[in-house]
Amino acid sequence: MQRLVYHSPVYDSQSIQAWEQRWFAQKNASLGLMQQAAWSIAQELNKQFLVQKIKHIAIWCGQGNNAGDGYYIAAFLKQQGFKVTVFATELGHSIDLQQAFNYAQSQQVDIQTIDYLLSEHEIGQELPIFDCHIDALFGIGLNRMLDQKWQNIIQLYNLQIGLKISIDIPSGLHANTGQALPCAIRADQTFTLLGYKAGLFTGQGKEYVGQLHLASLIPVDSELQSIAYLSPKKVVLPKRQAFGHKGSYGHVLVIGGHADMGGAVIMSAEAAFHAGAGKVSVICHAKHHQAILARSPNIMVRDINALEQKEIEQLLKQIDAVCFGMGLGRDEWAELIYLKWFECLNRHSHLQVALDADGLWFLAKHPQQLNAHVYATPHSGEAATLLGCTATEIEQDRIAAIYQLRQKYSGQWVLKGAGSLILENELFICTQGNAGMGTGGMGDVLAGMIASLKAQFDEQVALHEIVSLHAQAGDLLAEKGVRGLQAHEMGKMIYHVVNQAL
Repeated sequence: MQRLVYHSPVYDSQSIQAWEQRWFAQKNASLGLMQQAAWSIAQELNKQFLVQKIKHIAIWCGQGNNAGDGYYIAAFLKQQGFKVTVFATELGHSIDLQQAFNYAQSQQVDIQTIDYLLSEHEIGQELPIFDCHIDALFGIGLNRMLDQKWQNIIQLYNLQIGLKISIDIPSGLHANTGQALPCAIRADQTFTLLGYKAGLFTGQGKEYVGQLHLASLIPVDSELQSIAYLSPKKVVLPKRQAFGHKGSYGHVLVIGGHADMGGAVIMSAEAAFHAGAGKVSVICHAKHHQAILARSPNIMVRDINALEQKEIEQLLKQIDAVCFGMGLGRDEWAELIYLKWFECLNRHSHLQVALDADGLWFLAKHPQQLNAHVYATPHSGEAATLLGCTATEIEQDRIAAIYQLRQKYSGQWVLKGAGSLILENELFICTQGNAGMGTGGMGDVLAGMIASLKAQFDEQVALHEIVSLHAQAGDLLAEKGVRGLQAHEMGKMIYHVVNQAL
């Protein structure tokens, strides 16, 4: 049984199912794989349960092969001395499932029907106390909205006290998108089989999965293709040379700061400095200069209204990376600033450009192809604007959405949110970060970090590694709680993670 390993491949359900079928075509028995999966999980649970003093276990079984795993787990746990009750639906048509059911019966496992359960216990009412509930209702093939009966079953399960464990994927969760259909089991632990599925990590998946274990079971074959990789937890940045100076570590330019919005450029600029940039300049409305210098006197400032096109071109020759769009606004003035600057930024191939916030708004209004060194970082609402749909549609399939963004605009992309997606040459999923980071300014901080680390290291640091460092900084900030995190407090945490990454 494997713990979560970063840089591991991630698959969709169709690839996993095809892999299984190729295994069976080589004359490996499907029933044998079911027994192997159940035995592997039961052995791991036996160790846990002995430590946690768990004695009475309820296993909830549906109609597919996932239920077969549940019946065998019930039988194996019963053999190991635990008191086991199975709550079962009517059996499906699988011969393997029937054999698993028969084996559980032969071990004198107590089997009750879920229909009886629903008739005896209304939603909102607890069952008799069990120390642990194991979910074997649905596997990775579920791709439809659950009807009211199944919603009632899942709601009843979620109301129970005790440890909650899901087999393969929490029932009700879409294996590819991480969306609840429309509700799902909330597990403390999930034992996923064969390989990691994308829905365990992105979308709503983090809300339901709990601690994740992998039972790999069969060898990977040459036809199995991943759809993504888990972004690494350990990031290694190049060491600084002893003879370096401020000019050695990149000059970052932050452009934005409408007259009514000065905070965003400050957070981006400070994040750039905390991530190690040698120099940082802010070009914004002049009314914010005093506040910027009072807070961070090491930041250089220029008036965004005072620069002519020739001066812009000259300035960009001295810059290594830019973050553009923070607090820019969306009025006529902001649109003129966007048009004045962005074509220059996109044309200068030496520049690394983090495009966020109102910069993305105007990209949607004035679509163009981005060069390979533009890193666009929308959340689902901004992605919806860019693709002309709703945020709900983006969240229904985040992986499809990020590919649509690249197809339409080129460039490199981060689709922010729980399980942020990063599309460079390959797709990565960031598994770090926390709910407290859903607060104003966190995106500005990320943009500043991208510009800073790209200015310093260019291709020596990947976009997904920067997203991981940002998430790690957020996790450090949340060590005492996720409620009430402030983006402007990220600086010391960024300083910590970039120095740990040496």
